[in-house]
Amino acid sequence: MKIKVFFICLCLFASCTGYAAEKPVIRIGVQAAGTVDWELAALQDNPQADFQLQIQHLANAEAGKIALQSGAVDMIVSDWIWVSRMRATGSDFTFYPYSNTSGGLVVAKDSPIHSLNDLKGKRLGIAGGELDKNWLLLQALAKQEQLDLNASVEKVFGAPPLINEQIKQNRVDAALTYWHFAARLEVQGYRQIIDGKGILKGLGINEDVPSIGYVFKQSWANDHKQAVNSFFNAGKQAKNQLCTADAAWQKISPLIKDDLSTQAKLRQRYCEGGIEHWGEAEQLAAGRIYTMLRQLSNNQLTGQAENLQPGTFWSIE
Repeated sequence: MKIKVFFICLCLFASCTGYAAEKPVIRIGVQAAGTVDWELAALQDNPQADFQLQIQHLANAEAGKIALQSGAVDMIVSDWIWVSRMRATGSDFTFYPYSNTSGGLVVAKDSPIHSLNDLKGKRLGIAGGELDKNWLLLQALAKQEQLDLNASVEKVFGAPPLINEQIKQNRVDAALTYWHFAARLEVQGYRQIIDGKGILKGLGINEDVPSIGYVFKQSWANDHKQAVNSFFNAGKQAKNQLCTADAAWQKISPLIKDDLSTQAKLRQRYCEGGIEHWGEAEQLAAGRIYTMLRQLSNNQLTGQAENLQPGTFWSIE
């Protein structure tokens, strides 16, 4: 299957010729119309001069991993579990946090489901597959309540848009889906039972651990430290603007195809995912989550490595 690729060169606050052409270029692969796209668009309003962006729009997350591994892009957005797994095989990929917003368990407004125990005998739509991280962790949380969720629900796996349609058509009783799809359902009157952060807190992880982040080669970042650090700082400024200034949000609003009420909910959830703290405590918590996921997936998600690999997380210097 051929994947159509679109290139956009954003030369920020300078001409694309002359001095700007000498700036390091960061080639970043993102999914079109995703939240990263919002942030990159907002970057154009942040005065910085240490890099240029070349944005490559890709079909899905797997296409991004392929592009990164082949050298077609320098950076993608993915999760640190994949980074650790790749490092265990000799790759030097590393991770810098982008968001700690994750999925949610959603039911209809008048549903009799109010807790995990109420899922017994029900049809559960699950975005992704058997190795979806939220699904694995939700099972672990249910086991604390002596509930074998895997055996007690009828599972329906599928892509997030399909799962949303399934619950709208009453083909499933609950949906465990990605945060932006859960937000869209909430606007339509559905209610959230628990989100990814709540699942982790129920499992004893009280730190806010990022679910996704920027992934890139450590060797490449070491050669472009100033540009990489400048990009991350500009990203934080852009996110802050999107979350605090209505004018900034209105500028990127055309990228979002949803109605205004849905946009408001998406903005709320997006802003809740801001990384306030990222240090030793959060990274140690990530190690505990890794151990849980390794056991829950029987090594299928994490690979054989017993622990989160050293170097998985990039440190700004």
